[in-house]
Order: sequence, then structure tokens, then C-alpha cells
Amino acid sequence: MADLAPTRLAQRPQLSEEVADHVRTLIMSGEIRPGDFIRLDETAATLGVSVTPVREALLTLRGEGLVDLVPRRGYLVSPMSRQDIEDIFWLQAELSKRIVDRAITRYDDAAIEAHARLIDDFEAASAAGHADGVVHAQYAIHRFINRVSRSDKLSRFLSNAARYMPYRLYAEDPEWRAGAIVDHRRMLQALRDRDLETAHDVVDGEFANGARLLVAHLERAGVWDEVREPELAAEA
Repeated sequence: MADLAPTRLAQRPQLSEEVADHVRTLIMSGEIRPGDFIRLDETAATLGVSVTPVREALLTLRGEGLVDLVPRRGYLVSPMSRQDIEDIFWLQAELSKRIVDRAITRYDDAAIEAHARLIDDFEAASAAGHADGVVHAQYAIHRFINRVSRSDKLSRFLSNAARYMPYRLYAEDPEWRAGAIVDHRRMLQALRDRDLETAHDVVDGEFANGARLLVAHLERAGVWDEVREPELAAEA
């Protein structure tokens, strides 16, 4: 079910959040599909943790609408439509544009220089084909814009929405990485010039492309090939 080392999560704080992130990524990347059961014992053994943080994680995911609880059967992955994916990315785009509106007036020379270094980090990780480094650099760039905007509540809402994005899926795609570098540099220039129209255009393009790529990936994974019935017979 996972390619994490058995003791990796056991060494981290906030285990339930780590487990929730892991299972959420499996769902959003199509590795587990609507109608599939998520076994507590199996998941715990795979991640090298006890059943308790797995149960807590699944309660969190239930609250997000990603899994359903079947009485006396356990948790199974909830239905997810193409529109759900589009909505998630639309929400992120709208929140991001609002944050950029506030950040753009606060970008001084020091902020521009710091932002440029983060883009350099992204480009270096991309050139090395280092997916984890790309994910980290992508997160750092967006977090920096959020911090400059001084919009703590909006940034928290955006962070919650961004949890649904399987970033590694994008980071492993050389074409996406090349496009992201162009977008990052366009955004930096827009922030330098205080060109809000271009900044919004970059945001809209980034999230529209992200939604398109994820929908296409899930289609290839067969997520919407058929309506899958819960595996109740196997659980009886």
C-alpha cells in the first residue's frame, strides 16, 4: 500500500496528521479508489505505527469527506468526481489571488531577493530530478508569498485546501517542473512590477493546469471507469 520505510512515521510528532497526509495522498493520486476499504491494521503495519493514529487519521479524513465509515465494516474511500477536483483547485486559485493582492504592495527589494533565491532552489532541485526537493521548494515559495501578505487566516484556509494536492505527482513530471519554473519567474517579475493582472494570470494558469493534470492522471488510473461497490462481501 505504501513505499514508506516502516519506522519513518514512528519517529515523527503528530502521527495522526502524518498518517492522514499519507492516506490523503493515496486517495488524491488514485492509488486507492472510491469503494476501496482502508484497513486499520494493514495501514498501521505498513507505516510502522500503532492503530490509534491510523484511526484518528481516518476520523480526520471522514470529516473532510474523503472516507466514509461503514458500521461494523470500517472505512472506505468516498466517491470523488471530476468537479470535486476542479472545485478544489478553483478554491485555491481564488484564495491565492486574494493573498497576492495583499502581498504585492509589500514586496520590497529584500523580499524580491529572498523570493528569487527560493526559485533558484526550485530550479536546482528540478535540474537534479530531486522530487522531494522540488516539493519542498514549491511549498517554500508559496509560504513566502503567504507570509509577506500578512494574511494569516487566509493562508491557513489555503493550506487546508492545498493538502488535497498530491505534490509529488507533479514534482516527478519534468514537463510540469519546466512550466512551474516559467510561472515562478513570471510571478516574481509581476510582484517586482506590481503588475496585479499578470500575477492573477499566473495563479489562474497554475491551478487550472494543476487540475487538468490531476484529472487526466485519475482518468488514466481508472478512478472513474465504473461505479465501484463497497467490498462488503469480502468483509462479511
